[in-house]
Amino acid sequence: MTATLLAAAMALDAALGEPRWLWSRVPHPAVLMGRAVGWLDARLNRGAGQRAKGVLAVLALVAGAGTLGLVLTQAGPLVEIIIAAILLAQRSLVDHVRAVADGLRLSVGDGRLMVARIVSRDTKAMEPPDIARAAIESAAENLSDGVIAPAFWFLVAGLPGILIYKVVNTADSMIGYRTPRFEAFGWAAARLDDLLNLAPARLTAALIWAVGGGRGGWGGIIADARRHKSPNAGWPEAAMARALDLALAGPRVYDGARRDYPWVNGTARRDIGADDIAGAVTILWRSWAAGLAGVIVIAIL
Repeated sequence: MTATLLAAAMALDAALGEPRWLWSRVPHPAVLMGRAVGWLDARLNRGAGQRAKGVLAVLALVAGAGTLGLVLTQAGPLVEIIIAAILLAQRSLVDHVRAVADGLRLSVGDGRLMVARIVSRDTKAMEPPDIARAAIESAAENLSDGVIAPAFWFLVAGLPGILIYKVVNTADSMIGYRTPRFEAFGWAAARLDDLLNLAPARLTAALIWAVGGGRGGWGGIIADARRHKSPNAGWPEAAMARALDLALAGPRVYDGARRDYPWVNGTARRDIGADDIAGAVTILWRSWAAGLAGVIVIAIL
């Protein structure tokens, strides 16, 4: 039953995405989750015992999301499908990544403007290959975080599962940084997010690798993923690099400081552009379709 609901939710999200007319009038669930995280941060992230307070905050978020999921489940399958579709982001991801390719075809400035909407790195001095790499890396990582992982946790635990995943992922994006303010308080959010993404990140890499024709070999994906600063983000990124036969990652700038991250699939082509972003969009749809096919098979079985 859960697999059938998930298949319907995936199709609904792919068809409708994020309707502006709706979310311009009412707050998106992700916005409400962000407000909850911000409220806890403002009240607990102070004084002594910040790590313990951060654990308490995450427990409160998980308990609240899980309880809300159980309550909403009682409203019936149609409500479950709609909420799950809202919490998936395939169509939104594709639209944002495609917008970078469209902008880059117009001018470097338009490309920088569009990519700044989906990445946190500095974009003001980016050249076309930097813009394209940033967009493609974001596409790969967000396919995992925004599509495959929430779908995975819905399949495992229904609405409570997907809501818990999303609130933890939101908390990690807000407080899961190694900065003086968040290193202690955000520790629990970051570690739990890493745990919840372990299986989905590797599943995403496998989907990308499969729909990309198995280019480059699985061993190369494993090797590059292990060199990534994140225990999870490197998997889909390494798979996408091989599916498109190009190099990703490498040096980039955050807050005015250059960071020399290692290259992913570093011997491949580095002079990339809008057409390669379009290729990544194709991989996004093929991966989504393969995931949907797998869910349908599970529903049938």
